[in-house]
Amino acid sequence: METIEVILEGLPTLLRGMGVTIEITVISLILAMFIGLILGVCSITKSRILRGFSTAFVDIIRGTPLLVQILFIYFGLPSVIDIDLTAFSAGVIAITVNAAAYLVEIFRAGINSIDKGQMEAGRTIGFSYAQTMRLIILPQAIKRMIPAIVNQFIVSIKDTSLLSAIGLAELTLSGQSIYAANYRAFEILFAVGVLYFVIIYSLSLFARWLERRLDVA
Repeated sequence: METIEVILEGLPTLLRGMGVTIEITVISLILAMFIGLILGVCSITKSRILRGFSTAFVDIIRGTPLLVQILFIYFGLPSVIDIDLTAFSAGVIAITVNAAAYLVEIFRAGINSIDKGQMEAGRTIGFSYAQTMRLIILPQAIKRMIPAIVNQFIVSIKDTSLLSAIGLAELTLSGQSIYAANYRAFEILFAVGVLYFVIIYSLSLFARWLERRLDVA
């Protein structure tokens, strides 16, 4: 009973941290989807400049640890640029940029998986490149990309735990603050793990439902 009481006592704080985790992840993934789509399309254009920029972005972000990116954005940038970032803002930027680098590759692979004849057919009936991409290619590609996009969403949820390094009271740091006060690390970390599992498992169930609805091949 004492274990349950410890968890219940800390639950309000953990739920607030869980809310912050979900909020950061949702905002970051919406922004990352937008950036990833733009750079994903740039990566397959005929422009060497756009392809080069997209490749450089992906290589730099994927080639450096997320923790370093978080610390760089929160501590590094303000030291050379006159900006004042809150831990929340820095966290959103870091998760967004990191997720976008992986989504670029997901979008690129998804678009390339569509038969090239689809683009040729669209151009033949008078659509511009942008119209063909928006009306014909992307609707088909996104269906195929759903599992990979959901997987990135799950990865980003886990990545938010690193934001505790800059003092953001997300789920992990909320748990740390509780067991630092009551010295009941086992119970609190168990509860933290359960809450992460609830978020991720719920998202996985939603993804399976969405795949069935869209009849993803």
